[in-house]
Amino acid sequence: MAEVITMPRLSDTMTEGKVAKWHKKVGDKVKEGDILAEIETDKAVQDFESEVEGTLLYVGVEEGSAAAVDSVLAIIGNEGEDISGLTGGAAAPSAGSEEKKSEEQPKTEVVETASAEVPAGVEVITMPRLSDTMTEGKVAKWHKNVGDTVKEGDLLAEIETDKAVQDFESEFNGVLLKQGVEEGGAAPVDSVLAIIGPEGTDVSAVGAPKASAPASEKPAEQKAEAKTEEKASPAANTSSSDRVAISPLAKKMAQDKGVDINAVQGSGENGRIVKKDIENYQPAAKPAASAPAVSAAAQVAVNFVQGEDTETPNSQVRNIIAKRLSESKFSAPHYYLMVEINMDKAIEARKEINSIPDTKISFNDMIIKATAIALRKHPQVNSSWAGDKIIHRGNINIGVAVAIPDGLVVPVLKNTDQMSYTQISASVKDMASRAKSKGLKANEMEGSTFSISNLGMFGIETFTSIINQPNSAILSVGAIIEKPIVKNGQIVVGNTMKLSLACDHRVVDGATGAQFLQTLRTYLENPLTLLL
Repeated sequence: MAEVITMPRLSDTMTEGKVAKWHKKVGDKVKEGDILAEIETDKAVQDFESEVEGTLLYVGVEEGSAAAVDSVLAIIGNEGEDISGLTGGAAAPSAGSEEKKSEEQPKTEVVETASAEVPAGVEVITMPRLSDTMTEGKVAKWHKNVGDTVKEGDLLAEIETDKAVQDFESEFNGVLLKQGVEEGGAAPVDSVLAIIGPEGTDVSAVGAPKASAPASEKPAEQKAEAKTEEKASPAANTSSSDRVAISPLAKKMAQDKGVDINAVQGSGENGRIVKKDIENYQPAAKPAASAPAVSAAAQVAVNFVQGEDTETPNSQVRNIIAKRLSESKFSAPHYYLMVEINMDKAIEARKEINSIPDTKISFNDMIIKATAIALRKHPQVNSSWAGDKIIHRGNINIGVAVAIPDGLVVPVLKNTDQMSYTQISASVKDMASRAKSKGLKANEMEGSTFSISNLGMFGIETFTSIINQPNSAILSVGAIIEKPIVKNGQIVVGNTMKLSLACDHRVVDGATGAQFLQTLRTYLENPLTLLL
């Protein structure tokens, strides 16, 4: 009997898992205890072992893909066993690919049919994407009506985007046969804006914006030939009068860029200068003495090498970090308390402790220890919001934020208040090292009751953090700074450190948070009090 293996829940916050690597392929024999796959959760990559024996008959999640918890991960059974009832008839991967191909074929035919409906010489103008965030455009004003003759470079309409109103020029010659959007109306990007073609052409059946490309192949070629002839003709950019033929939009662009329109070769009808001529214009290598100074500036700008945008697919860890932090920030009412600590005595105490053979602790270890003891005296800060109640945690488990290439993980020191300095130091070093190599187990990142984030080693003096739910507070630790301070009425050189406490106001009131920081300050400014 075939066994369905589902995506396991490997942490308390996991909602989906990503298959980082399959260790077995369809058709392989699987024994109980064999590693089936490596599953990437929201916290770490973990080996997933099989609990049944048999043959791997089906893989439900491809390597590198993610799936929700409890969805089908794999099916193991007897070799040759029919599992179509368990997979919905998709047991064979090839079947799925054939279905996809069959679905794609009709789409191709529809496109061809649509393109056949566009008469020869007709151009379908679609709503342009005039900004990177634009999803639809509104026709603020039509400059041409149905039946009007349109030349390349003529203003067709004014398009209102999500950012501004922009002039929209025609790139074709002909008669405006149809307005796809009424003046004042809006339409999505790439929907039909207008149709231009020979006068009297029936375009009532035209409805696919992108289907016009095949039908207009010949006119496009003829247009290219015509443009080549126009550029070859010496008189192409001259007219019977001294007036330069230029579209209104191109003229405005030339003024903005400081381009001398007399030096621009027009590519429009009868040598008319259009938008693209100004965009592509580059001054001659040896400009005339009378050329304006702004033209030189324009030339320098054109010679800049443009950077290229790149994309990096999000890892499972990065996606979960984004989700969890957004949920925390927008669901928990954060407020922040800040305090400055005199670290002179802590520095002396650390020197004495590190003078003991085989002992080396950091300031971060001392802060963790002091925080744990302070939480013991202020249990409300060691609590969690649970909707209709507040849960007061019996153990003090401090999560320590650790930066990894994919983002951030929070390994947890269980029962921190009962650990010594050396135990804290060894545990933090071990878990931080394994976190960076994705070697932490899920249970080592669960159960925190309070969190600490330290950026002091990067020279950051003060910052605030987002609460790591279900905690109700997080401590942000800055760098120790040497600076003048007032001590016993005298200005002396001292060492100070700033702490910021982010609290969930649903659980921790302002006075409670302030009292916790007062206690923590006492422990850090007088390390011997930790022994009381």
